[in-house]
Amino acid sequence: MVIKVLGSGCSKCESLLAAAKEAVQHLGIDAEVQYVTDFAQIARYGIMSTPALVVDDKVVSTGRALKADQVEAYLK
Repeated sequence: MVIKVLGSGCSKCESLLAAAKEAVQHLGIDAEVQYVTDFAQIARYGIMSTPALVVDDKVVSTGRALKADQVEAYLK
C-alpha cells in the first residue's frame, strides 16, 4: 500500500503526514507513506485544496487535516 500526503508544507499538511504515519503504525500494516510537495504532481490528482490524502492512487480526502483514527478508517 502506498499512502501519499499532498501538500505545500503548511502546518495542516505536516499534521496529516504525522496522522498518516501514526495510523500505519497503529494498524501494523505494510505501507509506504510519502509526502508530496511538488505542485506538478499534486495537480495531476486534480487537487484544489491541500492537504490531501491519497491511498493507492485514489484521492480519499482533500482540504482537511485528518486525525489518526480518521486516516485509519480509510486504510481499513
